[in-house]
Amino acid sequence: MKYPKEYLEEIKTRLKVSTVVSKTVTLKKRGKEFVGLSPFKTEKTPSFTVNDEKGFYHCFSTGEHGNIFDFLMKTKSFSFGEAVKNLAHEAG
Repeated sequence: MKYPKEYLEEIKTRLKVSTVVSKTVTLKKRGKEFVGLSPFKTEKTPSFTVNDEKGFYHCFSTGEHGNIFDFLMKTKSFSFGEAVKNLAHEAG
């Protein structure tokens, strides 16, 4: 199923990346970004950053990078459609 770009942008506008990610990862604010331990590998030093202004997350230890849809697909093994439905529900 293809979703209209406007629909996906509306979901992204309503939900901050940090809000979605913080359900899985404990985040600490550092400047304009949030940092936390990578959900993709075990680590002791945080290498995972979230930037709400730019709307993405980035993991320096694994190179994983993406938006809120990518995050759910990678951490919860959702399909794109499942990620969209889940986040649309959360966004109201």
